Amino acid sequence: MSEAEKSEKSLHVFYVDAKRHESAKTALTGAEIKAIANVAPNYQLFLEEEGDRPDKGIADGEAVGITERVKHFFAVPPATFGL
Repeated sequence: MSEAEKSEKSLHVFYVDAKRHESAKTALTGAEIKAIANVAPNYQLFLEEEGDRPDKGIADGEAVGITERVKHFFAVPPATFGL
C-alpha cells in the first residue's frame, strides 16, 4: 500500500451543512469543525442526532469523536430575540 493510500484511509469524513469534509484527527472541537468548514466563528454548531433524539449543540471547546460513524453537523447564525 502506498503512502498516499495509507493517508487517504486515515482520513475521517464528516459533513457540515451537507458539504463533505475530511480530517486526519479522530476528534475535533466545535471551533476546529467550524474552521475546516469555513463557518463564521459566531455561528452555533449542532450535531444531527439519529432517530427521535434532539440535535445537540456543540460548544467551540467541546471535542467530538469523528471515527465511529459519519457525523453530520449544521451551523446556525446568531439570533436576535426581542429586538
